Amino acid sequence: MARFKRLEVLNAMVQTGVVPVFYHGDAETAVAIVRACADGGARVVEFTNRGDRAFLVFAELAKRFAEERPEVILGAGSLVDAPTAALYLSSGANFLVGPVLNAEIARLCNRRKVAYSPGCGTPSEISAAEELGVEIVKIFPGKEVGGPAFVKNMLGPCPWTSLMPTGGVEATRESLEAWFAAGVACVGMGSNLITKEAVAARDFAGIARKVAQVIAWIRQVRSAAP
Repeated sequence: MARFKRLEVLNAMVQTGVVPVFYHGDAETAVAIVRACADGGARVVEFTNRGDRAFLVFAELAKRFAEERPEVILGAGSLVDAPTAALYLSSGANFLVGPVLNAEIARLCNRRKVAYSPGCGTPSEISAAEELGVEIVKIFPGKEVGGPAFVKNMLGPCPWTSLMPTGGVEATRESLEAWFAAGVACVGMGSNLITKEAVAARDFAGIARKVAQVIAWIRQVRSAAP
């Protein structure tokens, strides 16, 4: 069961500006990664459903952080069907993310008042997601669907839309400045933020520093916006 209300989750995503995204099959390593993200200032973290029995790792994460760092908001990603989504909700997910739009997941989340961010790549898909109650729509894959230019052109006729690109967002000030200048609500960042090399070296302090730097850049970009 979600520990956070939908509005609190959505507001935290926007306020922080970045949602770190990762998967690891070892629970202790996953705990260390989430802890590093939290130490860097990322309150919202997405664990992706990428491996066998991944939900068991997520359940351990949810249990540990409810006790250790109760302010951390954990969600689950890479969800494409409602049964698997329900499994993560029962494991403690506070929000769900997917690479595609699934109406059954949207209805499931609405019944439980849980935030859902499906992956969309066209204006019609974005509109369909919003009709199903989605507040922050994931743009995926962000770079391939058109990058910051797609966001800017989408918000022209639909300024009420809130977008979160994932895929193609780099851990540089230049990349973040381009996306936020285009009008994104927040960004999702996976391997560009939590690199395989850092995890393999168990450089969790380095991950924390990188997360903190990204958040600092986002704040600078936002404060410089007209």
